[in-house]
Amino acid sequence: MTFRLLSVHAHPDDESSKGAATLARYAAEGVDVLVATCTGGERGDILNPALDTAETWADLPAIRRREMAAAAEILGVRQRFLGMVDSGLPDPGESLPEGCFAALPLAEAAAPLVALIREFRPHVVITYDETGGYPHPDHIRTHEITTEAFTAAADPTRYPGTGEPWRPQKLYYQATLSRAWFEAIHKATVAAGLESSMAEVLNELPPDKLPITTKIRCENHFATRDRALLAHQTQVDPAHPFFTHSREIERQTWPHEDYHLAHSTPGPKVEDDLFTGVTP
Repeated sequence: MTFRLLSVHAHPDDESSKGAATLARYAAEGVDVLVATCTGGERGDILNPALDTAETWADLPAIRRREMAAAAEILGVRQRFLGMVDSGLPDPGESLPEGCFAALPLAEAAAPLVALIREFRPHVVITYDETGGYPHPDHIRTHEITTEAFTAAADPTRYPGTGEPWRPQKLYYQATLSRAWFEAIHKATVAAGLESSMAEVLNELPPDKLPITTKIRCENHFATRDRALLAHQTQVDPAHPFFTHSREIERQTWPHEDYHLAHSTPGPKVEDDLFTGVTP
C-alpha cells in the first residue's frame, strides 16, 4: 500500500521554502507526494536582483511555471496547478484585483481542490494555518480552501460532479521557519564562533503561536530543499540570510521540519511521522 501526501500552496516557490525537505524525504521513501499550487504567481515580485529585467517581467508567468517544474523534479514529487490567478499583495486599503484567487467566492475557489482530493485520494494533507504563515491574501485563502475541501471532499452532497467522495485522515499546518528555528540557528552559529546573519531576520519576526505536534527528521534532504528553492531563480535572492548559515550547524541543531496537527487529535507525545495512526 502506497501512502499519499498532498501539500497545498499558494504560489510556485512556496513548496520549496516551506516543508520541502519533508516532501523530499517522503518521496524518497516511496510515498506518492503531490504539490497543489493554487495560483501561477503571476503578480509576484522578482526578488533576485540579477534577474530584475524587462525581459523577465514580460515572461514572468511562463518563467515561474518552468521554475516550478524544475523544483518538483528536484524534490521528486508531482505537481498540479489549480488554475487560480495570483492576487498580488495590495497596499493597505487597496482593493483586490477582480477575479483573483482571494476575491473569488469560497465555493468557487475550493472546487478545483475538492476535485483534486477526490482524484488523488490523499491520506494526509498539509497547508498553512489561518494566518497563512504571513498576511498575503493568497496564503490566507489557501488555508480557507484547504480546510473547506478537506471536509467537503468526503461529503457526497457537496460539490457534485467533482468525483467520488474521499476523506483524508489527517490535516497539518506548516510550522517551519519559525522564530524558534531562527533563534536556534543564530545561537548555534554564534556559539561556534561564526558570524550570524539571522539577527536581522529575528528583529522582524513575531513570537511563535502554533503548538508543535510533529517533528519530521529530514536533515539528509536539506541539500535537496536548497536546490529546489534555488530553482525558483526569480523568487530567491541568493544573498538572503537563509542561504548563509552553516548547513552542518543546522543539521546538528534543528534536523527536522515542524508541523501542527489540525485535524485528528494529537497524542501525548510529539509525532515523528506524518502517517502516524493512518490506515491504508
